[in-house]
Amino acid sequence: MFRRTRFVLALVAAGAATLFGCAASAQPTFPNRPVTLVVPFPPGGPSDSLARAVALKMADHLGQPIVIENLGGANGVIGLTKALKAPADGYTLAFGGIGTHVANVALYKKLAYDPVESFVPVGPAGSAPMLLLARADLPANTLQEFIAWLGKNRDKASYGSAGVGSISHYGCVMLLSSIKQTATHVPYKGVAPAMNDLMGGQTDFMCDQTTTALPQVAGGRIKAIAVLSKDRLAALPRTGTATEAGYPLDVRSWNALFAPRGTPAPVLATLTQALQNAVGEAGLIRQLQGVGVELPRPADATSAAIAQRIAIGLRDDVPALKAKGEYLD
Repeated sequence: MFRRTRFVLALVAAGAATLFGCAASAQPTFPNRPVTLVVPFPPGGPSDSLARAVALKMADHLGQPIVIENLGGANGVIGLTKALKAPADGYTLAFGGIGTHVANVALYKKLAYDPVESFVPVGPAGSAPMLLLARADLPANTLQEFIAWLGKNRDKASYGSAGVGSISHYGCVMLLSSIKQTATHVPYKGVAPAMNDLMGGQTDFMCDQTTTALPQVAGGRIKAIAVLSKDRLAALPRTGTATEAGYPLDVRSWNALFAPRGTPAPVLATLTQALQNAVGEAGLIRQLQGVGVELPRPADATSAAIAQRIAIGLRDDVPALKAKGEYLD
């Protein structure tokens, strides 16, 4: 009797093991369908262009397409909020950066997401140094000359940006705070109209990343006054840095991929590995270097690297932005 019972139990256990083994083996390997990357900005801008370039290469390594969904508005809040509400399964990612994960903390009294608690970083996608740009006929060619000009014209001087909280706004806020000067902020609905008015002389200066600024500087439609990061640019060897002028700024636009908090660790590992493979491709490196974008070394394309950048920004940059008192709501 006992032998028969043990035999039946053994058969049941074996059957259960087979059943669960088959179920486990039937689990699909991530990813087995397209991944959506929510870009919380309009198409055609610098962030969108970088997102598309990196996503195309990542898709090759994932074996599935990455579909870009542009969902602009509210300085990235609308897009990030949608990504946050998606299932935490790795099939919906968000493309964020210094504006969405640092500046918005200072500029929104109530933010619909927490940059640390709501998302987990997949890894950095790239960064670009910021430039101080001026209308072509502004009587200044160096940062010191610009400061002297601004000191005499602060009551009528104006600068454009892609909107309150944008990286172009952020860059000028940090610059003006450093040089202890003021000017009237003119927010636009995007980089393109702000750049058009700078070229037309309706505004005096602007802070923008190399991605969109270099072609205009090369064409003589605007002038580059200073690089707002530590090192000079190969594309602008005669343009000095703010640090060289005595103002140790390192203002860079950076972007990263994020997943909703709770995404399984193995899925995140797969996404991070695909990102590391993508940013290590020589063709992509050459393509983006041409517009001043620096890709991270594959070893640095990690979740920890972006978590550290966010922590530094929240500690150092948010107080300077809050001091301006410009809120979006």
